[in-house]
Amino acid sequence: MSRPFRFGVNLLASAPAGEWSAKCRRAEQLGYDVILVPDHLGMVAPFPALVAAARATERPRVGTFVLNTGFWNPALLAREVATTDALTGGRLELGLGTGYVRAEHDAAGLPFGSPGERVDHLRRTLEELRRLLDDEEYRPGPAQRPVPLLIGANGDRMLELTARHADIAAFTGGRTVPGSATGQLAPITAEELDERVAWYAELAAGRGEPAERNLLIQLVAVTGDREAAVRPLLEHVPHLTPGQALDLPIFLTGTLEEITAQVRAQRERYGFTYLTVLEPYMEAFAPVMRALREG
Repeated sequence: MSRPFRFGVNLLASAPAGEWSAKCRRAEQLGYDVILVPDHLGMVAPFPALVAAARATERPRVGTFVLNTGFWNPALLAREVATTDALTGGRLELGLGTGYVRAEHDAAGLPFGSPGERVDHLRRTLEELRRLLDDEEYRPGPAQRPVPLLIGANGDRMLELTARHADIAAFTGGRTVPGSATGQLAPITAEELDERVAWYAELAAGRGEPAERNLLIQLVAVTGDREAAVRPLLEHVPHLTPGQALDLPIFLTGTLEEITAQVRAQRERYGFTYLTVLEPYMEAFAPVMRALREG
């Protein structure tokens, strides 16, 4: 039996306290299961934003999607995670990634390192978080032991860590453009995603409890003209035809019936049962959630 669907929204825009609380309550009203925040300079500080989100709502879980682990010292991060989990009543889901924007590291005066060095730092962070947070004597203590862990991954070594450690395997659906200091991402094709998911499944074959699989959706457009919806994006992916762009798993375009059929097909093909949408599409995706739950 496949898992039931679960849906998250990644809130990107900072806001004063009242507006922040209002949009978190709106996410709850629309039916989102998880309220998420990223970890980028120029956006909200993740942990206080999640505490505020939990105080403004009752039902949704809250999470990081995902922390730039290169910003964090593991011992200090453990304190933040434990405190946030306690203050949100055990609603935290901790999402981790290596970080991919060199310009942010430069602005923070932090080393960016090679891809291998960033993966090594993530591995050491994972090990230290588990050592500290799973210890009953650790203070401050989290409400959950263990705190659910999501890892955002695409490369081989990251998928190995995901298979070994993550409760939620988050597939990015893209890869960093070589040489980009701003973290520009290029989408991977449906066939490339097939290969990544298959590799992860092979690595995770020995797990006792299968991980939940997540995909970050980059576009939601409920429309009768699918090509018009993706046409503005083609300048960012000039190597793709409109037809190829419409086949990308990270784009959900079409009528309500077409999109719900696409999501169900991707659940069968890749095992994705947890979808995250970006804040600009929070309202547009709401009828899709309702249709998937009713169906």
